[in-house]
Amino acid sequence: MNGRVHLLKFHLVWTPKRCKPGLVGEVAKDCRMIIEAKCEVKGWIIKELAIQPEHSHLFIQVWPANSVSGVVKEIKGITAFELRKKNVHLKKLPSMWTRAYFSATVGNGSAQTIEKYIAAQKGL
Repeated sequence: MNGRVHLLKFHLVWTPKRCKPGLVGEVAKDCRMIIEAKCEVKGWIIKELAIQPEHSHLFIQVWPANSVSGVVKEIKGITAFELRKKNVHLKKLPSMWTRAYFSATVGNGSAQTIEKYIAAQKGL
């Protein structure tokens, strides 16, 4: 077999600094677009994404060379930079995101459960 075969999926959750419900309206829409654009550039596949006022859920499939911490760092970094550039009120915070995050590896069998859970978070 030539090449590689992989199935690396992660469920990631992170929160804004001080857990303030700042991810609403245009900020939430912009956050979604930034994450989608970053994932497209990196070749990561978004299985499900929910931007909630007080936290974000991302179910993502990545390449073997990508670590969980690296993916989180890139997503949080680009969203913080772009959102703060566009929204003056977010510049008042010392940082956009907390340093903490939740991550879980997702096997092929539990992928549908995670997708349904995150879809439910969006109110679907």
